[in-house]
Amino acid sequence: MSTKQNRGRSQQPSRRQVLKYSAAAALATPFISRAWANTVEINMLAWYGHGEPDIVGAFEEANNVKFKPKYYAGGDNMLGLIAQSPPGTYDVILSDAEFVQQLNAAGYIEPLDTGDYPFDDMLYEDFTKFPGHWDGDTLYSMMVRFGHLGVSYNKNAISAEEAMSYSCFWKPEVQGKVGHFDWHLPSLGMMSLYNGNGAGLWDLDDAAWEKVQETTLSLRPQVGGFFDYGGTFNSLKNGEMLAMCGIGDWITGVLEKDGAPVASVVPKEGGIQWTESYCIGKGSEKADIVKKFIQYMLSPEGQVKSAQMAAYPGFCITKGGRKLLNEVDPKEANRTGQVDGMPNDPITLVKEGRIHYRNIPVQQSLEDWNDFWSEYKNA
Repeated sequence: MSTKQNRGRSQQPSRRQVLKYSAAAALATPFISRAWANTVEINMLAWYGHGEPDIVGAFEEANNVKFKPKYYAGGDNMLGLIAQSPPGTYDVILSDAEFVQQLNAAGYIEPLDTGDYPFDDMLYEDFTKFPGHWDGDTLYSMMVRFGHLGVSYNKNAISAEEAMSYSCFWKPEVQGKVGHFDWHLPSLGMMSLYNGNGAGLWDLDDAAWEKVQETTLSLRPQVGGFFDYGGTFNSLKNGEMLAMCGIGDWITGVLEKDGAPVASVVPKEGGIQWTESYCIGKGSEKADIVKKFIQYMLSPEGQVKSAQMAAYPGFCITKGGRKLLNEVDPKEANRTGQVDGMPNDPITLVKEGRIHYRNIPVQQSLEDWNDFWSEYKNA
């Protein structure tokens, strides 16, 4: 990292320690000391769950603020909502990492000060300068959590061995019982991996893109539906769907913890990483409190809340968060592989090249992929 980010002298506390203590102080400050002030409303645009009490409740109480979340599903939907809103509508925007560049290009987000965030506490070097989050040396979005997408399946219908390849979606016994999370990027990305495109899964020439479409269409007879978050969750829970393309532990993890016979694995063809990051909305008058909130979510306490999110779990991205998760919830840490030395450690999977960061199409447009997705759904 830059000298600016490492400018503290050895006898001074590190920036990570300062941020850790300041985040803790944000929750320790008595609420009553600000009881006279009007509650500040923070407009949030995010995936479902991020503005719920299990995530923001403690921060709200400590800082006399109230989050007003607007929820979306899929980056295309997020961009559309911002484009239709007056500048300054959203104070904090949770973005899928692959859409940050578009937010920045459209002038929807503010630059961030790198010195405000604990880069020296990140679990993996890639996370310190994550693709698309920077424009040169200027930071525009701060990564806060991630997860992996692969084969999600009912263990009574598909064996663990079968689940180690996307080919299990074509298993005759699950015909009509394969579902899709209704967003083109995850499912088409998986079809690209199944075709053997590996690290080039998003950078497809005309022939490779045609092949991805052919492979996807060949799956259509197996498909019993296209679902939003709630539909995906419920169809796996009640056994309506026995396999699901386009998701991962962020859905099955909640069900698995409740005893459902479902699981998600990264198959031999590779998996896809979803990455969620916070941005400060352009023109927000509440940038200071939003910065404080992002710092809180990167503190060990915030990282544990994120990992345990009731709506959908995610992986810790900081060393401090992972350490605290292992201390307070070792069962969840073990279930998700967030323990040093485990073969399914999410960081190990990234380092081994089995995980590819989700991206937008390189040689096609998002509209090209979305148009094909619409055709596929209606086939």
